[in-house]
Amino acid sequence: MAVSGGLRHDLHDRGQRLTPQRQRVLDLFERLGPGQHLSAEDVHLQLLKGDARVSLATVYRTLRLLTSMALLRELELPEGSRRFELASAENNDHHHLICAACGKTEEFDSAQVFQAGADAAAQFNFRLLSSRLTVRGLCAACAAAV
Repeated sequence: MAVSGGLRHDLHDRGQRLTPQRQRVLDLFERLGPGQHLSAEDVHLQLLKGDARVSLATVYRTLRLLTSMALLRELELPEGSRRFELASAENNDHHHLICAACGKTEEFDSAQVFQAGADAAAQFNFRLLSSRLTVRGLCAACAAAV
């Protein structure tokens, strides 16, 4: 795996180690690739399917740690639900359409959103690190059911 050496070093710098559980969580996201939005429960179930012995509490702690290290990104969905996605340079400034009824999530790119973020940052004397927009609505299937 490409990230292991860097991950091991980053964890060591934080006074932690690369446990098998941490490695498995990151491997899962890398195997699924960008664009996958998993809850902690999804991650836990996927790991259990692979015969990995890991508690849900460990999954939560690992997701928080990998998010704090910018290896994963956290996405807040309707009703407080949280999902995680693999962070990468290729998908840094993408945005999400989220169905408020079923939670379906679609990604999209927008130069206009990035520019709006850059303009706002300049106006308030901020250095832009990223700009992300979350749009909530109803997907076609849920809208048709209403």
